[in-house]
Amino acid sequence: MQPATSEGATRVQSILGDRFRVLEFEQSTHSSAEAAAAIGCDVAQIAKSMVFRAADGRPVLVVASGTNRVDEKKVAALLGVKIARADPAFVLRHTGFAIGGVPPVGHLTAPVTLLDQSLRHFETIWAAAGSANAVFALTPADLSRLTGAVFADVSR
Repeated sequence: MQPATSEGATRVQSILGDRFRVLEFEQSTHSSAEAAAAIGCDVAQIAKSMVFRAADGRPVLVVASGTNRVDEKKVAALLGVKIARADPAFVLRHTGFAIGGVPPVGHLTAPVTLLDQSLRHFETIWAAAGSANAVFALTPADLSRLTGAVFADVSR
């Protein structure tokens, strides 16, 4: 593990500022399981960023625990609009990041964001930081503050 050096990771580091430290690993942190193995934490502590497309075309970001599956019907009910999983081109166009490295912050288009309430059970969680091998640690309160989002029941 080393401080951020890739373009995406350094961009996220500049957005986060000195309070957080983006780390890059030699191995992939693309999936929740890979990230947890690299970090040495529980998969549930991985705050995975899932991007959806609202029926009106807006991006919707759900930051979920690495062990949970997002329930699209629950998210749609909370937002009052139908959603569908976004394709890689939509994700890149609206976030500026490729799938597997999408952080919860710094998107090109500000998404409507919801946070998985089960993340509140952890003292420390880990989120992607702009590349498929970059992450940063934060608290659930930090996640809410950084995204301006609330915790909700969004998982199956």
